Amino acid sequence: MLPCPAEAVTGRGTGIDAATLKRKIAVVARALTVNRDRLTDPLATLSAIGGLEIAGICGLMLGAASRRVPAVVDGLISSAGALAACRMCPPVKDYLYFSHCSAETGHRRFFDSFGAAPLLDLGMRLGEGTGAALAMSLAEAAVKLYNEMATFESAGVSGEAT
Repeated sequence: MLPCPAEAVTGRGTGIDAATLKRKIAVVARALTVNRDRLTDPLATLSAIGGLEIAGICGLMLGAASRRVPAVVDGLISSAGALAACRMCPPVKDYLYFSHCSAETGHRRFFDSFGAAPLLDLGMRLGEGTGAALAMSLAEAAVKLYNEMATFESAGVSGEAT
């Protein structure tokens, strides 16, 4: 959980109107108030206010890191799962790559608080892993450049200029 009020992390999602956003913020604020005594550690917080999808993502991040496998984190919900995993086991952060910063209100707050930077910042709010798909293409391109790009020596440009 980030140390901020509900309105700082609750956004329009796929485009709800102002009245619905107001109700959504009230629901999040109420959940925090009702569960205040249960927000004592990462697992208790996850079980009190996290959904099963966030718990599943948290478990995936913990499992990947335990196997020393990097994981791409896509969007605000995935970031919430990653945050829970990192609060449970801080070294998990070393295995996470954040695909993008979504247009969702809380995502920028997450990055500022968590001290991570996304690979892309395109203001997307599409969902369905679109940020991860773009980030994986970027990662694949970076690996190809690293492994296949000519060096100055192999390109014959390492000598003195004449």
